[in-house]
Amino acid sequence: MTTVRTTLPRRCSPAAFWRGRLRRTRTRRLLETHLLVLLLCAAVAAVSLFLSYRQTQRGAAALAAREAPAVQGLAATRLAALRADQEAHALVTAHLVDVAGSGETYRSQLSAADQGLSRIADRTDQDLGTVNGLLATYGNSLGLGTSMYRDQPLMREQKLDEADSLLTRSKVGLAPRLDALQRVQLRHASATATMGRWQRAGWWLAEIALVAVASTLLSALFVLRDRCGRDWNPYLVAAFVLTVLLAVFPLLTATAAEDRLAGALGDLGRITEMSRHTGPGLAAAQQSVAQESEEVRRELAAGDWADRIYQGTVVGGLLVVVLPALGLGLRLDSDYWRRR
Repeated sequence: MTTVRTTLPRRCSPAAFWRGRLRRTRTRRLLETHLLVLLLCAAVAAVSLFLSYRQTQRGAAALAAREAPAVQGLAATRLAALRADQEAHALVTAHLVDVAGSGETYRSQLSAADQGLSRIADRTDQDLGTVNGLLATYGNSLGLGTSMYRDQPLMREQKLDEADSLLTRSKVGLAPRLDALQRVQLRHASATATMGRWQRAGWWLAEIALVAVASTLLSALFVLRDRCGRDWNPYLVAAFVLTVLLAVFPLLTATAAEDRLAGALGDLGRITEMSRHTGPGLAAAQQSVAQESEEVRRELAAGDWADRIYQGTVVGGLLVVVLPALGLGLRLDSDYWRRR
């Protein structure tokens, strides 16, 4: 009775089950099949990891270098243009136009708007020519309305009204055109920061291939110990540990990067909403936009460590291909291939 009880668990164990499945196949054929499956699955996993992780890194770099600065620059330009109009009208209303040194605020705002457009010219594929022309004409009208026609209030009022029309005219004014540019640029930023369908498929393929590699490595180790009476093959053990690491750390890093990009994208949306503010709180809106922009820059710069994970992923992917080839190739060469 004791013998039956001790042998029954052995017959039902995973090792006994797998031994029974493989018993009809010769050892050499088993090892060669394991080697072929490992090479194929490891190559698929390495390529999928490389391409998927690289796409994540490119998205983060593009958002930090191009898309986010473009969204921030358009928001700052719109607020500066509105603030310039507000300050010019405040000078006229307070009868300070003829005072020496007046008008510096609205001029500095116009200069800030112009510099903002210049800075984002190489960071967007949108055509800024019309907006640049409108901004120049708008600034010229404000300048004429505040510095000329001192003794002609009607002409001064006409120029200021002309500047208002250039700024706020529906669809073709400076502010509506900047609004349209902001919406398009925010969509570009969203497309850059969001993981696409093919990229997700690449991650799924990489994880499935890594699971196949890990399972095949365990099977190869079992065959070597069960059929060949060998100790644990160090190449295969190292490859198994590395496979587990590759299945966990790159995916966690990519997920953290996507969360970081999603947070930055939300901040960019808030910046765009702040830039649509009108009325007396434009100065506060400009300050809020500047603070949010700095927060976005810090948030995007916090992911620099992911580059080291990417480098480790590339090296690890190569090793996952090489180590099983060495472990099984050397064993086959010493036990079978040299006997031909």
